[in-house]
Amino acid sequence: MQVRLVVFGLGYCGAAVAASAAAAGLSVQGITRATEAATTRAALAQATHILSTVPPLETHNEGGPDPVLSRYSTDPISAPALRWAGYLSTTGVYGDRGGDWVDEATVPTPHTARAVRRVETEAEWSRLGDRCAVDLFRLGGIYGPGRSAFDELRAGRARRVIKPGHAFGRIHRDDVVQAVLAAIHQPRSAGGRVLHLVDDEPAESATVTEEAARLLGIPPPPAIPYDIALTTMSPMARRFWAENRKVSSRATRTALGITWLYPNYREGLRAILAAASIA
Repeated sequence: MQVRLVVFGLGYCGAAVAASAAAAGLSVQGITRATEAATTRAALAQATHILSTVPPLETHNEGGPDPVLSRYSTDPISAPALRWAGYLSTTGVYGDRGGDWVDEATVPTPHTARAVRRVETEAEWSRLGDRCAVDLFRLGGIYGPGRSAFDELRAGRARRVIKPGHAFGRIHRDDVVQAVLAAIHQPRSAGGRVLHLVDDEPAESATVTEEAARLLGIPPPPAIPYDIALTTMSPMARRFWAENRKVSSRATRTALGITWLYPNYREGLRAILAAASIA
């Protein structure tokens, strides 16, 4: 049966998924805030697969935290051909684990209002599991071409904050695409599952910055102790640095039958630099 994919949100990951899916011969309709409601509803009426990359609303409204389902709540549910729905979430739903590991079976413990809204949004999409397959993709730090430590260094914005033991997983944009397309092509019955999109090697932020500087052949930014950096951090940055966890994706890779194209930040950075030198 032909795949007719509707992608909500054509940002960094959504646009890449849509482009790769179209290149693979799938029928793809991208939806943005500028798309007319009638066009969106017509696409949903024909959709076999739906992917949402749209984050929750900053504040609740009467329809709930998810802007897609709050506006089109009945359309995905009534779509006669719908076989799969995917939602790009975040590993931030696990909160602070003191550096311990979590896996796909770990129960979320969100510690911020933003993470709570993510969990609530996941629950809304999970309700579609009564009638189709649902995948909740929890992503680590996303990087890739045009969005990496190289860009921060070149723009003079990179900071090398030193907080020993604060390591976290990342995921290259192309591995996000690989995982989503693998899930789309899997034959599955109704029901939900959690998938982790994180690489195999959690690393400290300073270590990644140092490696990027080494690859560029420039000195890294000066080291800044965390306690000093904290005094000038934004509220969002403070929340990030306050949480510490490592995320395993072993079960996800097994479930999807894939291996990461870039299993660690070193391979991912080298690929970005190599591609830029060819372009």
